[in-house]
Amino acid sequence: MTSGARKDVTLPPAHLPRRARRLLTAAYLLLVAAVLTDALSGPGTTVSPVLAAVPVLAGASTRAARVPLLAGLAAVVSVGLLAVTNRDISASVHVTALIAVVAATLASVANVVLVTARERELLQVRTVSEAAQRALLRPPPEQVGRVRIAVRYAAAAAEARIGGDLYDVVETSHGLRIILGDVQGSGLGVVETAADVLGVFRDAARTEPELTGLAGRLDAALARRPADGRFVTAILAGVPARPGPVELVNCGHPHPILRRAGVVTELEPPEHAPPLALLDLAGGRYRAGLFDPRPGDLLVMYTDGVSEARDAGGRFYPLAERLAALPAEDPDEVLEALLADVRNHTRTGLDDDAAMLALRWTH
Repeated sequence: MTSGARKDVTLPPAHLPRRARRLLTAAYLLLVAAVLTDALSGPGTTVSPVLAAVPVLAGASTRAARVPLLAGLAAVVSVGLLAVTNRDISASVHVTALIAVVAATLASVANVVLVTARERELLQVRTVSEAAQRALLRPPPEQVGRVRIAVRYAAAAAEARIGGDLYDVVETSHGLRIILGDVQGSGLGVVETAADVLGVFRDAARTEPELTGLAGRLDAALARRPADGRFVTAILAGVPARPGPVELVNCGHPHPILRRAGVVTELEPPEHAPPLALLDLAGGRYRAGLFDPRPGDLLVMYTDGVSEARDAGGRFYPLAERLAALPAEDPDEVLEALLADVRNHTRTGLDDDAAMLALRWTH
């Protein structure tokens, strides 16, 4: 296959919601009733013009252009039969009905072709997007040593697969190095910035002995980018390979949450530091906070798409409260329940990308 070739995709079968199927069924029943009434009412009346709706209805539930075409042909035959039955009706009425049916058939066939082409194009875009997501946001290992890992990502755009939130988990000689971040802004530019951050992180996580040095590398790399004004809030975590304290470096990001024995607490940094790319402008430094994990501890890192999700009354999602109330212990189950709860809280869908990463110490 040449580089310019396009790989065709197969569309899934057309599926209509139950309500739509009921409405279409009611429309077909009305047409059948109209034709039967016409056949029984004698030669002085006709409802043949309503048969123009037949190809329209047929085209509403299919991706095959032949379906409305065949339905249109059947409607043309029906118009002819009604014309023979209703001989007292002016020929102009029958001709008008015939023209209406043919026009509706051609329009329905054209609409099916257009909709199918657009759906195929959208499916191709989504396929590429999913491949890009797998390359950019790689799934983390489910367990490394005594730590179980889970992640969830939900893009705000209905058809998007990737956005401005980012995460990664890298096994290194220094232990696990973890990042979860949020690129400021929207549009394709945030995806490019996220890709740059993850590229630097994957390299520097293996070579930088200190987590604060890793944060500094990320900040310097972003600061050297073209002046697009983008910055990145992020949490960096360092989990040692052997039992020992976990390091956390907070770069202007929402505080991670620790659930221990049912009690939820925010892990605040030793001092507040600016987001990545703003260290020179805002001043300050990156310092690592420490905590000693215990068996059963659950650490949840998240982006503001979770904590700032609003309900109809404008109230933020109470993440700490909901996390404390969850009975689930497995990090994958916890994040699945939280994401479903966030969506239920907003009702109308996410306004911002949402990412969560959870670690649970098993022993």
